[in-house]
Amino acid sequence: MNFIKKIFDNQIDNSVHLQFQKFSRGEFKNRALIEAKKSKLGYKIKTSAEFANELVKSMAKKLGERKTNVTGAIISTSDLKNEIKFKEIKQFQGVKRYLIDNEMSGKEILELLEKFPKTFFALSFSVGEDVLKIKPKSPKSGKPGKEKEEIKVDFCSLKTSDSEIGKNFVFEKPDFNDALIKHTFLIEKIEIPNELKNSKDFSKIREESKRFGKIIRIARIDEKEEKREKGFSA
Repeated sequence: MNFIKKIFDNQIDNSVHLQFQKFSRGEFKNRALIEAKKSKLGYKIKTSAEFANELVKSMAKKLGERKTNVTGAIISTSDLKNEIKFKEIKQFQGVKRYLIDNEMSGKEILELLEKFPKTFFALSFSVGEDVLKIKPKSPKSGKPGKEKEEIKVDFCSLKTSDSEIGKNFVFEKPDFNDALIKHTFLIEKIEIPNELKNSKDFSKIREESKRFGKIIRIARIDEKEEKREKGFSA
């Protein structure tokens, strides 16, 4: 289940909290973008970068103990040299991009996701007929969106016959043909834990503080537009 579905289903967990760590107070437009098409052959789903790790996790679970060729990048501020097999490291302003092109099992990918939840996994691989492609670069930062910001949904691409994945992304109408969905994150309040209120560790404060606000979801499904709002704290 992706983090937007979790919010609307009142199933907020640490994976949802991680999605909002980088956000300050404000209004952030055109986030968690989804473009989906359904046919007799299955689903073609394109998303913005927010869904990358969740898509990798879903496909890794399908892969299981089997191995497949995995390409792309694992992006982190941590030193992962002894944790992963990589062909090259590129670094910019303290952010390391480990370029990947090797055989991996789903289990290996899942173990890395669990061990490094703050790391960005921009990985591309196939599981049978299901194909996941993610751009091997860092996602954009959590800056407030512009009013007329162009909507471009092309960071992640998944071709799958898994109806559960399709329904999780387009939960208004499971039997849809075309959908374009965008979200606005409205962060109204940030609550700092009591034990950190006098701390100078601003990175830890940012990571552990709780965000309160709401998600505004605008979904155009089969030419019909629907707007929903959901309050959250994470």
